[in-house]
Amino acid sequence: MSPQSNSLPIRLVRFCRLLLHLLAGIATAGLFFPHYSVTRRDRSIVRWARKLLAILHIHVELVGDIPQSEGAGCIIVANHISWLDIFLIHTVCPAHFVAKSEIRDWPLVGWLCAKAGTLFIERERRHHTAKINELMRDAVNNGATIGLFPEGTTTRGDQLRKLHSSLFQAAVESGAPLVPVAIRYTDAQGQRSETAAYIDDMSLAQSIAQIIAAPELYVRLHFAAPIIIADKNRRVLAAETGDALTKLLFPAPPLQTKHGKRAAT
Repeated sequence: MSPQSNSLPIRLVRFCRLLLHLLAGIATAGLFFPHYSVTRRDRSIVRWARKLLAILHIHVELVGDIPQSEGAGCIIVANHISWLDIFLIHTVCPAHFVAKSEIRDWPLVGWLCAKAGTLFIERERRHHTAKINELMRDAVNNGATIGLFPEGTTTRGDQLRKLHSSLFQAAVESGAPLVPVAIRYTDAQGQRSETAAYIDDMSLAQSIAQIIAAPELYVRLHFAAPIIIADKNRRVLAAETGDALTKLLFPAPPLQTKHGKRAAT
């Protein structure tokens, strides 16, 4: 066992708490969500997500202005590293996320995501993308917040893949502002961590085991200023959003003078 990993008894305790928390969430979603108002359901989702992170000893740092959950809708666009990303954003801003259809088949988690209002997309079917855009447009027009991971896949957090523009069409048609959100996982020393990365052929069980084994995990959620739609097309919006996320995730080092001092700006 690595000295930076939890002991087996601690892992077992965390796993049991996690399983009970998932079951409690499923019971709440199945029994009470049909009778809850939208506001009460959203508050329940926020509480559940915050407790999930507490069980896993994940600490969240917020930077920037969080979109208001009431009034006009908006579309949150984030880089994608882990299955945890959805729940991280839920802790501060309940949203209807667009996720790949495979997640719906995950044990417990997939069902819970569906009950939380996740929209599942079959990316290989162009007609289905058009339908999802229509649902997104109607949702934001009714004041909802939508969450997107337009990279189309997860990464280790060391890069930002090109953002697919197809799902930006809902922003064009609705005029809802786009809010870039940069997600960065780190260890206690502030160094980038791949503990939460859900990549390659890793199974959900393997990912959960890896997260449970970590003593602590830190995450920075950096909300950028909204991107105004104006008369921009979806490709321009995707490019602008990608630029905004890149600046947050991989800021340029300060300019240095020949004497090693930071240049004035």
